[in-house]
Amino acid sequence: MSKLHILALRALRPDAQRGFYRRVLGMATQDSGGLGYSDREMNLRFVQSETSYRPQPSDLYWKIAVSVPNIELAYQQLVARGARVSVPHQFRDVGYLAHVTDPEGFTVELIEHWFQGDRPSQSVDKTLLGGGPHISLLTLRTADIASVEPDLLAAGMTPLGVQPVEPYGFTLYFYGFTQETPPDPDLTAIENRTWLYRRRYTVLEIQHVQGLDVETHPLNQAGGFVGISVHPSAPTIHVKRLRLGSV
Repeated sequence: MSKLHILALRALRPDAQRGFYRRVLGMATQDSGGLGYSDREMNLRFVQSETSYRPQPSDLYWKIAVSVPNIELAYQQLVARGARVSVPHQFRDVGYLAHVTDPEGFTVELIEHWFQGDRPSQSVDKTLLGGGPHISLLTLRTADIASVEPDLLAAGMTPLGVQPVEPYGFTLYFYGFTQETPPDPDLTAIENRTWLYRRRYTVLEIQHVQGLDVETHPLNQAGGFVGISVHPSAPTIHVKRLRLGSV
């Protein structure tokens, strides 16, 4: 089974970035050579950039998400480590989440395994971020999901969820290299949402933005997103002009 393997990002200070993800977010170097919590999920790699990353709302790359069983514990740990992190809140019927900004301006979303108030009574390892983190989502943007999905399906990805967020002008589509199917066959069903965040492999999240003419292509930016690799090799996936398959 293929998986999202390595996410490469450009940074002015790659060593400092690696230090932040180790010290603050608790990641470690994996067999892939990238940073992460396990080799079951996507790992991160930072490469040298000559310019600063300046995120734009039209960027093809948006963020990664780190899922945890207890987001309040994660928040307390991150504050104690000096991170810039927002207070956890329930965002509509999407998720119980917060956001961390790393030293170079990349966003890391924290998202709990459960909606606010739904967490079951359970013991967690309090030495781990949020009781046990994993990189659950890679989020990209598109102006045209209809042109993207056929390539994702041809590469062997399975549709796992659809989350309309109409007041904000976008819809979220989720795909995974997996044979699993969501609990409810209706991909828009709310009960599928926290199920997604508990998957131990990294899911591709595509934000289809209404009214977006075209995504900012990463190769036009000296800083920021480089690309993603898939392992083992899968048919090339094109998200507009992005080749998803090598970095």
